[in-house]
Amino acid sequence: MGEVNEITVGKTKLSLIQGDITRQTTDAIVNAANSSLMGGGGVDGAIHRAGGPAILNECRQIVSRIGRLDTGKAVITTGGNLQAKYVIHTVGPVWHGGSRGEVELLLSAYRESLKLATERELKSISFPSISTGAYGYPVAEAANVALDAVITFLRNEPTSLEEVFFVLYDARTYQSYSTRLAEIAG
Repeated sequence: MGEVNEITVGKTKLSLIQGDITRQTTDAIVNAANSSLMGGGGVDGAIHRAGGPAILNECRQIVSRIGRLDTGKAVITTGGNLQAKYVIHTVGPVWHGGSRGEVELLLSAYRESLKLATERELKSISFPSISTGAYGYPVAEAANVALDAVITFLRNEPTSLEEVFFVLYDARTYQSYSTRLAEIAG
């Protein structure tokens, strides 16, 4: 099956790119955060390092108000030193074989992030592949959930979003998303 890296859903362009999410110029980038919101490894650590202390300071304020962020939920902070104005932090599920509600939790992480972007009337957002790093979610399954969640939201919810990007760090992840997008595009 061929590769597809872009489709249009309603008035929103959905695109796949291979690259570094910390370099995106979209209104918001999504951070695959841990529930402490204190930074960590992978994309979370990269976003905190690139964005500087302003992001961590806002995360600390959020945690002091609400405690740890539940899996599938999302919050928004400044983008700090990033080119993106905002960072939407969401906690994806740890993979336990698929029997502990991982699909619903991952769907929720994408949905809640899109809701926050829409509430802020943002025009563009960039997602990483949530939960596929240290949390062990199989990439092909995660691509199915991620693309289905975003496309369903764009079809069924009023949104200000004009562009949604999946910024995929490595070729294998990009290929999984591209294959799934080709299946969706028919």
